Amino acid sequence: MSPAEGALPSLAGETWFQAAPLQKVLDLLNQDGAETRIVGGAVRNSLMGYPVADIDLATTLEPKAVMALAAGAGIKAVPTGIDHGTVTLVVDGKPFEVTTLRRDISTDGRHAEVAFGTDWQADAERRDLTINGLYADRNGQVIDLVDGLKDIERGTVRFIGNAAERVAEDYLRILRFFRFFAYYGQFRPDADGLRAAARGRDKLKALSAERIWSELKKLLAAPDPGRALLWMRQAGILTEILPESEKWGIDLIPALVEAGAALGWEADPMLRLAAIVPPDPERLAALATRLRLSRAEAAFLQAFAMAPAVKADLAGTALDRMLYRHGETGIVTRLRLAVASARGAAGGNPSAMAESLQLQHLLTRAEAYRKPVLPVTGADLIAAGIAAGPKLGEILAQMERYWVERNFTPEKQDLLSRLEDFARRI
Repeated sequence: MSPAEGALPSLAGETWFQAAPLQKVLDLLNQDGAETRIVGGAVRNSLMGYPVADIDLATTLEPKAVMALAAGAGIKAVPTGIDHGTVTLVVDGKPFEVTTLRRDISTDGRHAEVAFGTDWQADAERRDLTINGLYADRNGQVIDLVDGLKDIERGTVRFIGNAAERVAEDYLRILRFFRFFAYYGQFRPDADGLRAAARGRDKLKALSAERIWSELKKLLAAPDPGRALLWMRQAGILTEILPESEKWGIDLIPALVEAGAALGWEADPMLRLAAIVPPDPERLAALATRLRLSRAEAAFLQAFAMAPAVKADLAGTALDRMLYRHGETGIVTRLRLAVASARGAAGGNPSAMAESLQLQHLLTRAEAYRKPVLPVTGADLIAAGIAAGPKLGEILAQMERYWVERNFTPEKQDLLSRLEDFARRI
């Protein structure tokens, strides 16, 4: 029965709730007057029909007591955030974050000083969003102290209590507000939350780059981040954290989401990032440094920025040569963005639809590409009488150019038969 019909729902019948590792933890931490409940994402996702991955728990037990009980039961306990009340219990390889009920004593927008307690209402009210403030007790009964169930039904992403106060407690909540809207929100963002986020945007500078990129990357991985990005842009949030997007725009995102759904692409946050920033190597290198992207992520952006644009009428053999010279990553990224743009512009226009199909054909070829290997090596040239040294390298480079220009068809003997010609050109 839904909450609108007067009864709070139960999660007792859910497969994830019945799993032995969770039941073992709940049995351990609900005895001798202690109470432990499931909290946050697992409850929210289960109620909304989304998969449940991580399971977090809140408890009236203090961290040392949780550690002691775990030790007595032979359960591995890791003090992952013990100063803030969090201990991770690992049962049969499954981790459970267990955090003591707490209230904030003071905050500075980045960190909070907390006090442990046993007040469930106070614990709920210190959380960020109503849909994240739901509990399920030992029996699976959902407990709602912040009107989160109503917001789940309405698809509303709303801060608990005073939005400005929740934001001031941790300015990362600005980005979390839009990230959760991207995944769970309907219609438009909550007005109070949007206003608090816009007013607090300049405080995002105080946050670590890692925290900002982590939230932005999760948002970009949403099935459809388009509306969230639009509202972030209108509120000045996107320009604050990603100034490279200011004059480039986010217009391609809806077409990219549609193309991805139609063509079976995974929701790739790096591809979506490439869609909203200019292909400028210098600016993207600065972006990668500022947001502290991983080496692989930074390399992806550089490959995208350095790759040439691909026209729809490009011959397949010319595409192969381009892939050989520039690598697959950047070319495939460029083609995916071009396919999305062409599909978005096609409508009922026959020529635009034809361009889209041509680009898709090139993309298929690029995705299947395997870089060929030059059939001649330095050892072959030495065996043919060329001394090791700079001249050998230059001859090999000439052979490679000749081979590439002829679409990788000349074989080893053909290349070696032209050795004297190559040598004379040096």
